[in-house]
Amino acid sequence: MANPKAYIDMATKSLAPLLRPDTQRRSSRKSDTQVYPLLQLTPILRPDTSTELAGMKILLEGLTRPALAGSSWTFTAGYFNMTPEFRSLLLATKPARGTVVAASPWANGFYGSAGLSGLLPAAYTYLSRQFLTTVRAAGLDNQIELKEWRLGTVNEPGGWTYHAKGLWVTLPRERHPSISIIGSSNYTKRSYSLDLEANALIVTRNIDLKRRLANEESWLQEHAKTVDGAEFQKTERRVGLHVRIAMWIVTLVGGAL
Repeated sequence: MANPKAYIDMATKSLAPLLRPDTQRRSSRKSDTQVYPLLQLTPILRPDTSTELAGMKILLEGLTRPALAGSSWTFTAGYFNMTPEFRSLLLATKPARGTVVAASPWANGFYGSAGLSGLLPAAYTYLSRQFLTTVRAAGLDNQIELKEWRLGTVNEPGGWTYHAKGLWVTLPRERHPSISIIGSSNYTKRSYSLDLEANALIVTRNIDLKRRLANEESWLQEHAKTVDGAEFQKTERRVGLHVRIAMWIVTLVGGAL
């Protein structure tokens, strides 16, 4: 790019208005469903007025309020490396039931790849184990479970990779989700600093749509199984020192998985 600053200035001028609430089209008050765009365009906005991270904070902090205490949720991301802040917000909701779905190492798109990228499935396994440790330390291990999705093995006949991402929230005394987020974000440091992300927050009272969201939430877990600390003690799940060192170096130089 010949002139990055000029590009960012032009991008900001063109895109910033889309992120202002006063310029977003408002749907009819009679509608039973609202859709809110959440965009994270940090690399090309000066100042950064992105709305995805801010929107997620508002949503998750809202679930800690007394009126919404005891909600349930399912969260998933293609690459399981949520930021510490996002993880803290998620755990602070203290759900009646919380389910996190992550890709099994054998369903990770980098499984078996050459070079440093081949270390990524093990790195995400390490992060999953850390997540369970944090859940246990918070006293939430009876409320929050971690599942790994696997259907065959990547690069083998019938093997699938896993890239689903999103959030489904079921409010207290309700049977089906009435809040859902869909889009491109993996909710990682990379998503909030290096990538461009587009998401939509759906809030609905529509009975049929809520049932369809519940079906999606259930279908997502069709090939997922619960994993616990004992799973990560198995020989094939142990993460070598070289992987931890590589992760430390990536963090040290300001990179992001």
